[in-house]
Amino acid sequence: MHRVLHQLSFKTAFKPVLTSCAFALMLASPVAAQQTLKPVLHGKHWVAVTGKPLAATAGSMTFTRGGNAVDAACAMLAATSTMWDTLGWGGETQALIYNPKTGKVIGINALGVAPTGATAEFFKSKGMAYPPENGPLAAVTPGTPGGLMVMLAEYGKLSLAEVLAPAMQMAEGYPVEESQADNMERRKDILKQWEHSREVFLPHLNEDDSQERAAPYAGEDFKQPDLLKTLQKLVDTEAEALKAGKTRKEAIYAAYDRFYRGDIAEEMVRGSKEYGGLMTMEDLDKWQVHIEEPVSTNYKGIDVYKLTHWVQGPVLLQALNILEKVDLKSMGHNSLPYIHALYQAMNLSFADRDFYYGDPYMPPKEPIEGLLSKEYADHRRAQINWGMNDETVKPGDPYPFQGGTNPFTDLLEKWTPIPPVADAEGAEGFQVAQNTMTDDEAFLAGTTSIQASDAEGWVVSITPSGGWIPAFIAGETGIGLSQRMQSFVLDERLNPFNVVAPGKRPRATLTPSIALKDGKPLMAFSVQGGDSQDQNLLQFFLNMVEFDMNVQEAVEAHNITSYQMQSSFGAHKSEPGRIQVTTQVSEWVRKELAKRGYNVELVGRTYSPVTAIYFDHETRTMWGGASDSGEDYGIAW
Repeated sequence: MHRVLHQLSFKTAFKPVLTSCAFALMLASPVAAQQTLKPVLHGKHWVAVTGKPLAATAGSMTFTRGGNAVDAACAMLAATSTMWDTLGWGGETQALIYNPKTGKVIGINALGVAPTGATAEFFKSKGMAYPPENGPLAAVTPGTPGGLMVMLAEYGKLSLAEVLAPAMQMAEGYPVEESQADNMERRKDILKQWEHSREVFLPHLNEDDSQERAAPYAGEDFKQPDLLKTLQKLVDTEAEALKAGKTRKEAIYAAYDRFYRGDIAEEMVRGSKEYGGLMTMEDLDKWQVHIEEPVSTNYKGIDVYKLTHWVQGPVLLQALNILEKVDLKSMGHNSLPYIHALYQAMNLSFADRDFYYGDPYMPPKEPIEGLLSKEYADHRRAQINWGMNDETVKPGDPYPFQGGTNPFTDLLEKWTPIPPVADAEGAEGFQVAQNTMTDDEAFLAGTTSIQASDAEGWVVSITPSGGWIPAFIAGETGIGLSQRMQSFVLDERLNPFNVVAPGKRPRATLTPSIALKDGKPLMAFSVQGGDSQDQNLLQFFLNMVEFDMNVQEAVEAHNITSYQMQSSFGAHKSEPGRIQVTTQVSEWVRKELAKRGYNVELVGRTYSPVTAIYFDHETRTMWGGASDSGEDYGIAW
């Protein structure tokens, strides 16, 4: 019997706040000359956008097979997982889906949980200040296969075999792109530790390690026979169930059961335990996908939906609530006051994230109602120093704004913006696990993004992640396990809601977005990256709503990046006042930011690979946008 929980009881209602700024429709008519590096995608029947060209092609193939946007999104999810596009099959999937039949946005929670034995005491006993970045002890239970199959069964039209066909062809072998091949080579010293990772990612490795290159070469036919066998088992199980008279949905859930309770699960557990992993068959059996109600806020007549506090999505809503009464448009895009306003609003929102966000299905209960109230936003806005950056910003107290009393006032008073890892090292002998990425790589890395929509009205936004290279592949499954365990904390002083425990989800960074206007889809948008995600999505949204950019202009516009919040990876580092800007921010503005207490870094391009779809209801067409800074790619028809 499959385990899917429909959690639609939580309701958060918001009343729009009237301001002196009137909201105008964002997109102007197409201009005669192309003003962006990539063109806007125009589609009437469907749009598919994701992090890799081949994966976007998988989405388009699925549409031409008669699939809807959910089918296409699942095909793109399978393809990007097979391509290890900063995720693998053992990672996690976070999705928002607009269902045109109900007019509602629903959330898909397919984030894995900490396995049996994964306690704070366990990791502390190994001399760790946080769970490790890589290997079997970094893994939560796989979520992407379950998330894909639940979305497909509940909201798709096609069979699992049809949706997985492109990914299975790729597992047989596809010409690997240079960026990913080089990534395998860079991580080869880590990958060598694990037999099955070594076999997949380092096909040219020899016994004496004397070869010039261990990883595939760019364009080489990259083969994954074990993964292909696993996917074939799922398809075969579906076919057997259909032959036995099961419905389409029942057949897909039969494949789900084989993955989480059958021979695939057994080999994953065996392969994980072989290298010291904690995952058990009971962990996989008990894990479940949650179909849940997202949270939302209304910004000047637009309803913005995010997954709730098991990811960082509400940060965007909190920032919008704080900024709604600020006249951003008159400040000017990337002006001194605009950048300062953005940075301070993000400081306040991310400080709340760092202390209050965690798994809603495990106690204690997070104060999300207070965090998202307009009155709390007014309270937080009043705390902004409009003349200087505040490096001492702390979490607020949202409990009075939902009629409650904060049970963690003692921890809140002691909370510091910079995690007390140094104290832990000195007092308790903890050592942070060796970083395999630089602090900046860890801050930015973490996912791909997927957007899909169709003429019937289905809209899907997904940010899957986990199981990125250097991935630990569990046994002969071809499944690279997640590294999301590192997003937990071991010390309740940092976040009492996100302390690791068996069966608990880590608070992740993944954050799809859907916005509605007058009850109809207005845009779907998400972005690659780690803690930079909701920073980029906030600026994308404001680019369209406040500065009248079209969707491609908005994804290509240069952003700022703040590092003041605590990183969700590695040593959870915080760098108050650090800000990255590009040359599009004038030298005078950069100097004035420095005078306001910012540590300004000039970079060629901030990391903001947004993918998005805008819905033009006047022409009844869809406009797709894909960042020009990476391999993001879209196809429309």
